[in-house]
Amino acid sequence: MAAPPRGESVALLDRLLAALATRGVVTAAELDARQESTDRASPAIGAAMVARAWTDPAFRALMLRDGTAAAEAMGVSMAGMPPLGVLEDTEHRRHLVVCTLCSCYPRAVLGYPPGWFKSAAYRARAVRDPRGLLAEWGTTLPEGVSLQVVDSTADYRWMVLPLRPGGTEGWEAARLAGLVTAEAMMGLRPAREP
Repeated sequence: MAAPPRGESVALLDRLLAALATRGVVTAAELDARQESTDRASPAIGAAMVARAWTDPAFRALMLRDGTAAAEAMGVSMAGMPPLGVLEDTEHRRHLVVCTLCSCYPRAVLGYPPGWFKSAAYRARAVRDPRGLLAEWGTTLPEGVSLQVVDSTADYRWMVLPLRPGGTEGWEAARLAGLVTAEAMMGLRPAREP
């Protein structure tokens, strides 16, 4: 069955939104606010969360216990989003996040998923050969370091709290955030070295 022409789709969406507003389900202002929030989301938000966790032990504990509450403490609305879990990398254990079905990604704190995260090749390799995948990204784990692959799903989204790079003692959170990439928060690479 062919999709309706774009004009018909827009008209149908407009009628649906008007019906939802008439019934008090959602207002145009609420929809606009959600769209603005979605458009603002980027890896910079997650990087700020990571940097704060590196400098604030109480926030780190909150982030590991309840990623959703930590995001909200940073001013990110998580309303309508799946819960956010945060996996802490350590010297002995690392994490790699994948969505084996599609592209379930913590958009509220990392923005839209990058192409590599959505690709079938990434999804398959992350499960079948995670260490090989990491090596292709330039990450070789030391011997004795375990790797846990975690499936991000429609019901629960995941991100990684990477190890803080050495030589950053005394740095403020804003400076530390510049070392954190989307790849680090998905477990593909460590945070950048200073």
